[in-house]
Amino acid sequence: MDNVTHRLQSLTECQDPSLYLKDNILKIKINKKKINIKIKNKNLLAIPMSIVILTVTTSTEAKAATQTDLLKLYAHSRIVSMEQFNCFNALITKESNWRIDARNGSHYGLGQMRNAKYGRLDGFSMVDWSIRYCKTRYGSMCNAWRFFKANGYH
Repeated sequence: MDNVTHRLQSLTECQDPSLYLKDNILKIKINKKKINIKIKNKNLLAIPMSIVILTVTTSTEAKAATQTDLLKLYAHSRIVSMEQFNCFNALITKESNWRIDARNGSHYGLGQMRNAKYGRLDGFSMVDWSIRYCKTRYGSMCNAWRFFKANGYH
């Protein structure tokens, strides 16, 4: 425990060897170049330290959400239970791999419904229809998934 901050891990024991504080000196290592900054008052360390951390640390590139991501988020917003969502996710993944344009003979869309109108719906409406179908016919998403695993269709 650090005596100054009363935290289990402080900057004096930082996991990142490229940035640490020792004897009132902020030590930074960037691409084999070492920079030492003497800090006279530790109380004023927070702002420059934040700037340094944001400057030194690597950032992860943000990726755009795919249609599949959006449809899954939408489905999860309609199915609150994680267990039921996981069953629905498994069912739709097996049926269409979350492709709204999936087609197998006379079966269309996410849930591979036999209704031609279903095949012309947008992805979000397909999610709504599929959830309603599973609830009406099987009582729950997990019951529909169990039926599918036992019979190969739903």
